[in-house]
Amino acid sequence: MHHIALVGAGRIGAIHARNVAHHPRLKLAYVVDASEEAAHGLAAATGAKSCTLADAIGDRNVNGVIIASSTDTHLEFSIMAAKAGKAVFCEKPIDLSLEKVSNSAAFFGDGDTAFLLGFNRRFDPNFMKLRDQIKSGAIGKIETIHITSHDPAPPPLSYIPKSGGLFRDMTIHDFDMARWLTGEEFSEVYAQGACLIDEKIEDHGDIDTAKILLKAASGQMVFISNSRRSGYGYDQRIEVFGSEGRLAAGNMFETTVERWSQGGRNADKPLDFFLERYAAAYESEIAHFADILDGCSKPSVTYDDGYKALLIGEAAIKSWKQKTSIEISNN
Repeated sequence: MHHIALVGAGRIGAIHARNVAHHPRLKLAYVVDASEEAAHGLAAATGAKSCTLADAIGDRNVNGVIIASSTDTHLEFSIMAAKAGKAVFCEKPIDLSLEKVSNSAAFFGDGDTAFLLGFNRRFDPNFMKLRDQIKSGAIGKIETIHITSHDPAPPPLSYIPKSGGLFRDMTIHDFDMARWLTGEEFSEVYAQGACLIDEKIEDHGDIDTAKILLKAASGQMVFISNSRRSGYGYDQRIEVFGSEGRLAAGNMFETTVERWSQGGRNADKPLDFFLERYAAAYESEIAHFADILDGCSKPSVTYDDGYKALLIGEAAIKSWKQKTSIEISNN
């Protein structure tokens, strides 16, 4: 039984806490949060104890630490846990500063520190099957991929200034998916963005709508569509076009019940929130972390994956601001 310390008792921390508590090989030992009330409440609900970070990582019985605190603490807390000899599962992104992530790469790239990054979409069963079929050659040589990622509604305005911006906060998932699905690094990005939903987001220096085109050295292209508002649910779709056909992974719906009548077709909308849409993916992430702790698996999402996604994000920001295509240095 592996003892786990969770840092961060917010909404994503609560999901991880419950998944750890229900996993047969894991035990949630501690919950840490800047808010003692939040830490105590989540700990009480999951059979854990609330304590300080120093006490949690100082316990020799703790094998792994999950970092689900605010983004500006991810890298710092990950390093603290790793120095204490703990396996680390860190939520995305590693940090908002590409320079800081780059400067710490050697620490996590030595092979001795188990580090899993929380790009949860890689663990979604639909996207996993899509990738398996791509790799099997089911539609021949891949030529283009279309990724649609639209939120049901914008986040609170108070979130925008600390989010790192749309490309680092939201699109970073899609940059990772592009790398994961193609198996390639991208050499060029062209990004357009605008505030079409809420002009107050623009007041904070950010955008709420973006279209991005990535191009690899092989010629493969990935088109990404982002919006902070769909108005009809959490819209998460991927289309893959190859030399011998098309693959697609569609939305998850509230139910599959449909009603047909003279007035037409009526059906439920897509699931409305990422915690519901990716519930199975979050469970699979925790199961993978348990395998890492058992020593029977190596992290499938690495520190370098986080760096490469952020690298694309920084290039996309330059492209948007400079209104031109930007080359991506993968050195």
